[in-house]
Amino acid sequence: MIDLTPVAAEKLGDLFEEKGVPNYGLRVFVSGGGCSGLQYGMAFEEKAQDGDQVFEKEGVTVFIDPVSFPYLAGAKIDYVDNAMGGGFNIENPNAGSACGCGPSSGTQEGGDASCTTC
Repeated sequence: MIDLTPVAAEKLGDLFEEKGVPNYGLRVFVSGGGCSGLQYGMAFEEKAQDGDQVFEKEGVTVFIDPVSFPYLAGAKIDYVDNAMGGGFNIENPNAGSACGCGPSSGTQEGGDASCTTC
C-alpha cells in the first residue's frame, strides 16, 4: 500500500481540475535510471491497466503497476512547498540510497531514504 498526505491529495485535486481531468487518478511508478539506479515517476491516468494495484487515498485514486509495486510498497507521497519551490516528495522505506541531484533512489533491504520528484 502507498500513503498520500492530505496536502498532496489537495494539490493533486487542484492539478486535476486545472488540467481539466477531474476524474483521473495518479499513476506512480519506478523506472531504471538516475544516478542511484531507480527513478520515480508520476502521471495522470484515467483508468487502471491490467495488473495494477489500485488504492483510494484522501479522495485520490492511485495506480501502481505490478513491476513498480514492490519498490513502492509502504511509500508516502507528500507535497512540499518551501523557498526553493514546491514539489511532490516520495518517502520510501524500501530505498537504500538517495540521490542529491534528482528524483532517483536505489533499493536496499532495511534502508530509508526520500527523494523529491516533479
